[in-house]
Amino acid sequence: MRRLIRLWRLTGRDLRVLWDALRQPDRPIWLVAASVLLLFFAIEPLNLAFPVLGVVDDFVLLPLLLRGLVSFALPGIRARRDERVATKA
Repeated sequence: MRRLIRLWRLTGRDLRVLWDALRQPDRPIWLVAASVLLLFFAIEPLNLAFPVLGVVDDFVLLPLLLRGLVSFALPGIRARRDERVATKA
């Protein structure tokens, strides 16, 4: 139960990081598509058809997918930001 609570606390931070990454002008194109797919997964109608599966994906799978998306996207965004700063200096 503690791991689930910790995962949900990290989810708020991950959402802020993802929002900031989406607002960057040099974000990868795949990040927008992956974010839209993640949003669709969060509001999919399957949650209404299978309530038990809906709870599992909302409380476990969705935060894990968000965490994976952010951890996969951050190195590329940081590298591009470092390149941009280096070219300005």
